[in-house]
Amino acid sequence: MSFRMKILALPIAWAFITGMARANEVQVAVAANFILPLKAIATRFERATGHHVTLVPGATGKLYAQINNGAPFDILLAADSETPARLEREGMAEPGSRFTYATGRLVLWSSRPDLVDAKGDVLRGNGFDHLALANPRLAPYGMAAQETMQALGVRERLQARLVQAENIAQAYQFVASGNAALGFVAYSQIHQGGKAIPGSHWLVPTRLHSPLRQDAVLLNRGRGNRAAEALLKYLKENQTTGIIRSFGYE
Repeated sequence: MSFRMKILALPIAWAFITGMARANEVQVAVAANFILPLKAIATRFERATGHHVTLVPGATGKLYAQINNGAPFDILLAADSETPARLEREGMAEPGSRFTYATGRLVLWSSRPDLVDAKGDVLRGNGFDHLALANPRLAPYGMAAQETMQALGVRERLQARLVQAENIAQAYQFVASGNAALGFVAYSQIHQGGKAIPGSHWLVPTRLHSPLRQDAVLLNRGRGNRAAEALLKYLKENQTTGIIRSFGYE
């Protein structure tokens, strides 16, 4: 082989090596409400397969914008079904790869054990100063919270007391830290290991808001990535769905 041929072959060799390395890694954009169960799932997945998982949590709308701007994600686990479908329509995701991995529940929660009643009537009173929720324009759980307040007829009277978070994780932090007396969060954030964490809560009836069906999709960058394909398959296995249910998802 001539010197020139060796130089031409070098980028090919590096591309091959890089491709082999990336095949064992998967970059997952995940809705903030699902980060805790996905951490538990990813730990077991890595142990079982030897693949490496990198998680990037955020509001679904913000993750969509990042994907649209070329963020290097292989998979999206959204907090809704519309965003993965939109990515398919716009040619940014693998057609036919989309499926529902969980159905979420909205909950009104306070770290105070005596604040939230079993029917959510606290929303009609004046026993709190601030109510946290995720940004409805970016987070499906925030939109569900807005729909719930509208259905209860309290949206207008609560407007001045709302504290808007970037995503559901930040909404939870507002309540946990005491910066907001109560807030609309994901049931998975307060329901761990089959039981609720300390505080008081009202599990919002699903009739009060649009369904929180959460879909996964393989993004274009994940095509041919064995780790990405393996993780999507792993999410459908019985042991994994058991973990998902233990965090309060349906």
